[in-house]
Amino acid sequence: MKIRNILYYGWPVLVVGIALIFYFQDNANPSGAGQRLYTTHCANCHMDNGQGLRRLIPPLAGADYVHAAGAEMACLIRNGIADTMVVNGVTYSGVMPGNTYLDEVELVAVLNYIKQSWGNSGETVTYPEVKKALSQCP
Repeated sequence: MKIRNILYYGWPVLVVGIALIFYFQDNANPSGAGQRLYTTHCANCHMDNGQGLRRLIPPLAGADYVHAAGAEMACLIRNGIADTMVVNGVTYSGVMPGNTYLDEVELVAVLNYIKQSWGNSGETVTYPEVKKALSQCP
């Protein structure tokens, strides 16, 4: 009888405890979500180290474009690009497909990961900035 009561009343405490463990693990490494999203959606082309692929795919690591751009990079990630682009003095003309399925929160996470990784020291972007930029995409 006592064990049944412990199991009956104890499972909510266990569930909350597990949720708190995951919450604090994610917040201990705030770039964790951004890194996971980058690995899933961007690293295939821009590589794990953000170096890009020679003169075919522009680098994100140490890229002047990443440093100068703000929340408007969300438009590039969401919609892709089929035009030329100059990064660190090199012209790239490949097509980048859009990631239309990433929501605003995910875009904030991946943008901040890119802007703070591989020696980049760009300013972070916020959810309201990304939402506003997306409403103004060409």
